[in-house]
Amino acid sequence: MEKDQKVASIVIPAYNEAEGIAGLFEAISKLNLFDKYEFIVVDDGSTDQTASVAGKYPAIVIRHSVNKGYGASLKTGVRRATTPLVITLDSDGQHDPAYIDTIVEMLDEYDMVIGERSATSFQVKSRKSGKWLIRKTGEMLVGQKLPDYNSGLRGFHREQIYNILHLMPNGFSFSTTSTLAYLKEGYNIGTFPIQVVERVGRASSVKFVRDGSKTFLLLFRIIMLFNPLKVFFPASVFFTLAGIAWGVNGYLFFGRFSNSGIVLITLGISMFFFGLLADQISLLNRKK
Repeated sequence: MEKDQKVASIVIPAYNEAEGIAGLFEAISKLNLFDKYEFIVVDDGSTDQTASVAGKYPAIVIRHSVNKGYGASLKTGVRRATTPLVITLDSDGQHDPAYIDTIVEMLDEYDMVIGERSATSFQVKSRKSGKWLIRKTGEMLVGQKLPDYNSGLRGFHREQIYNILHLMPNGFSFSTTSTLAYLKEGYNIGTFPIQVVERVGRASSVKFVRDGSKTFLLLFRIIMLFNPLKVFFPASVFFTLAGIAWGVNGYLFFGRFSNSGIVLITLGISMFFFGLLADQISLLNRKK
């Protein structure tokens, strides 16, 4: 490795995080990580001094003219990264930058590494029930246990995440989408425990009613992209069996197979073939 070559690119999305990012960079400086890693701060249309505070440190600062979203900021950072490894790190001071070395080491073995928040980590209590519902929904759809699907501290091989970057949303659900995408594509995901502290500065802009509903829609969108039959086939079986049952009931009690039963059976069969078609389209959509 050349002397000036960086080991990994650390992408830090920031929106009005002047206070948090100042503390984060002070911690990074104390750990002497600036010489080892490439730090990229994406200022997502902040109206405070986020960019000027970040500019005081040896980091690349990219500014969005308007607020585009958490995912859009990460995509900007990934595209700007110049190293083979990319690590995402929140700018609000919740993550200890000392974990960066661990992620880099684990990326020798895994395709994605996620810092999995411990049970004693700081959590906003009002979000616990929502996160539980989202986790269970995701596990049902992908058919396996999920790691910490929305942890903001994670690492990728740049080439792999870059190849599916067009699938990632511009909103806060980048972490959720990348987790599900890697699972559905059969990538190897490693996790390690981390301790998360309370954020510094402004309150989080994530709201359960507004953003939680978007995440549920996102989960179904991902399954439609990676495994549409997971949705269409059960629906097809349900409507077909319901149609048969309703039709037989009509025949036994009224002497004829009801029209509504025929409609339900036709709907079930149609959904099955729509699912097959959607499955083929999804294969094409995943190719960039």
